[in-house]
Amino acid sequence: MSSATAPATEPATETAIVPVPRARRLVTDSATMARRGFAHWARRPGQLLVGLAFPVMMLVMFTYFIGGGMAVAGGGDYAAFLVPGMLTMTMAFGLEGTMVALTADIDRGLLDRFRSMPIAPSSVLVGRSLLDMAESAVGLLVLLGAGWLVGWRWNGTFAEGMAAVGLLLLLRFAMLWAGILLALVAGRTEMVQAVQMLIWPVVFCSNAITSPSTMPGWLAAVADWNPMSATAGAVRELFGNPGWPNDSWAADHALALAVAWPLALLAVLVPLALTRFGRLSR
Repeated sequence: MSSATAPATEPATETAIVPVPRARRLVTDSATMARRGFAHWARRPGQLLVGLAFPVMMLVMFTYFIGGGMAVAGGGDYAAFLVPGMLTMTMAFGLEGTMVALTADIDRGLLDRFRSMPIAPSSVLVGRSLLDMAESAVGLLVLLGAGWLVGWRWNGTFAEGMAAVGLLLLLRFAMLWAGILLALVAGRTEMVQAVQMLIWPVVFCSNAITSPSTMPGWLAAVADWNPMSATAGAVRELFGNPGWPNDSWAADHALALAVAWPLALLAVLVPLALTRFGRLSR
């Protein structure tokens, strides 16, 4: 008698779902968010060009309209003194663009849509900062070229020059996160103008375009400890450009403060911005 043999059953194959590491997911999602911004640039190049032209116009006005009446201690050229200061000021002027873009996304409900998607939540803000850093790097190159045309020269070594550019971009990165946090706090595009007024006193209460010694005592102390003054002083030193003498501790340690200030600001601003972003819909 023959017995029926049951057909062999093949074991079911399970497809393992391998989770993407958080760091890698953050990088890829942030790059995607940055590419979204680059696509906006391609569709609206005029906005980018205006942002690049504004610092150049400021440099030309200060050099030729005001520079004729300015004298640098020791007989240095005012353009050589001014350009590092303008480079530093430009690292703060772009905050308006960051704030307008982010508040516009809030108004349109885009940030809520992004938060509902399976992406790293912080990638929305990190991608915004990467996009604006790319624009800042281009603007820095344009302003360096404009400075060369008005008579500024780089007298330091190549390594010192690259260190100066690095300090400028480090300050810019910190200022960008300040803009991101302020945009999240403001929440609406119409509130940006009110916040913009806070930027100008911070920028001009520094040694970027004049010496703190020309200011009242209390204001000079504020200017000496302004992060903008630290970066401007350090950049002048690294570029080998002239500066007004200042015997304050902050001026004597400008290079160290030019590193410490942005890092301290980032340590405070980034967690605050991420926390605020996580509470937008609550």
